[in-house]
Amino acid sequence: MQFTDFPRGRLLVLAVLLAVATAMTGCQRKPAAASDGSAPATGTKTWGGAKGGPADAAARPVPVGLGVLTKEDLPVSITALGTVTPVATVTVKPRVDGQIVRLNFTEGQTVHAGDLLAEIDPRPFNVQYDQAAGQLNRDRALLETAKLDLARYRLLFSQDSIAKQQVDSQESLVRQYEGSIKTDEANVASARLQQTYAKVTAPVSGRVGLRQVDLGNVVHAADATGLVVITQLKPITVVGTVPEDRLPALMKRLLAHEPIPVEAYDRTNATRLASGVLLTVDNQIDVATGTVKVKAQFANDDLSLFPNQFVNLKVQYGSLPNVTVAPTSAVQQGPDGSFVYAVGEDSTVHLSAVKVLSTVGERTAIDTPLAPGTQVVVDGIDRLKDGAKVRGSAPPTGAPAGTTSPRKKKPQ
Repeated sequence: MQFTDFPRGRLLVLAVLLAVATAMTGCQRKPAAASDGSAPATGTKTWGGAKGGPADAAARPVPVGLGVLTKEDLPVSITALGTVTPVATVTVKPRVDGQIVRLNFTEGQTVHAGDLLAEIDPRPFNVQYDQAAGQLNRDRALLETAKLDLARYRLLFSQDSIAKQQVDSQESLVRQYEGSIKTDEANVASARLQQTYAKVTAPVSGRVGLRQVDLGNVVHAADATGLVVITQLKPITVVGTVPEDRLPALMKRLLAHEPIPVEAYDRTNATRLASGVLLTVDNQIDVATGTVKVKAQFANDDLSLFPNQFVNLKVQYGSLPNVTVAPTSAVQQGPDGSFVYAVGEDSTVHLSAVKVLSTVGERTAIDTPLAPGTQVVVDGIDRLKDGAKVRGSAPPTGAPAGTTSPRKKKPQ
C-alpha cells in the first residue's frame, strides 16, 4: 500500500501527535527557573561566582590569633650546652686498717660535714694508746730522777767534791730523757689520732651514694673503692661553653662585679629547671672549637639539677634597649628569611620581612619598619597567604608581646 493511500484526515492527526510529542520532550530538557528568579540551575558547575564555590570560600575571613608589636628593653642571652658538676665529690676512704663494726648511714641520705658514717674496730688502737701512754709515764719518771741527780751533782761540784765531767754527763742524760718524752708524747698523739680515725666521718655535706662495703668487712687505707661517695648538691654548678666573640661582654660585667643571670633548661629546652648566676670564665679559649668554658652556680634547693646531667644554659649578658618586640610565635622562617604577617586596617594581612635580633622565651626582638602597636598573626599562619582576609581580636591593652587572644568560636 502506498503512502498516498492513507486518508488525509489520518495524516493530519499523525502530524498533530508528532508535534505534541516533540514539544513535551523539549520541556523536559529545559532547565527550570529558580523560585527566587535567579539563573536556572544546570548540570555544569559555575566556578568563581556560584554561591558556595571555592571563590566564595577564599573570600571568607580566616580565623586567626593576633598579637601586638611593642617597644621595650629585651635581655640579650647566650644559649649553650652545659653539664651539671657538683661543687665537691668525695670518696670516703678509711684512714686506718681494721674491721667495720658499725655503719651509720643510709644510701641516698643527706649528711652534714662531721656526721659519723662508719666505725672501725677501735680495740687495736686503744691498746696502742695505752702502750704509748705507759712509755711516756716511764720516761717522765726517769727524767725527774735525772733532774734530781743533776741538782745534787751541781751542789757537790760547787763544793769541789766531784769532777766537772760527772756534772756534764748528768746534764746530757737529762736532755736525753727530755727527748724521749717528746717522742713518747708524739706516740701518744699518734695513737689518739688512730682512735679518731677509727670513726669515719663525712668530710663534706652532701648526698650519700650507694654503699661500697658491707658491715663486717676488713678495710684498708690503701683501698681504691672506699666506703661510699658523697656528692655535694646544694649548691651545684654547671659548666658550659660559649662562643669566643661573646667573651668581651661577659668579662666586662664580671670585672665590674655585676651579677650575670643564668637559667638552666632541660634537654628539650622547654622546661626551666633552675636560675642562678655566672661564677667565672675559664682562662683560655679552645682553639679547636672557638669557645670558652663558663661556670654557673645554682642553689638547687629542689634538687632539679643532678651531677652529669646535660642542660641548656641561657646566659643573660646584656639587653637591647628600646627595640621592637614581637611574639615569638609570630616570627616565621621563609626562603628569603624571617617574616611576620601584619594585619592592616581592612583586616588584610601583608607579609613583612623582619630581622631577628634576639629571642627570650615568648618574646623576640626584631628589626622592622612596622610601628609599635601593629597587629601580627600568631596563630593560624599555615592557612594564610599575602593579601588574605582575617578575623580575630588583639590582646588586651598592656598585655605582653607574647599574649594571644582566644580564637572566636564559629556559630553552630
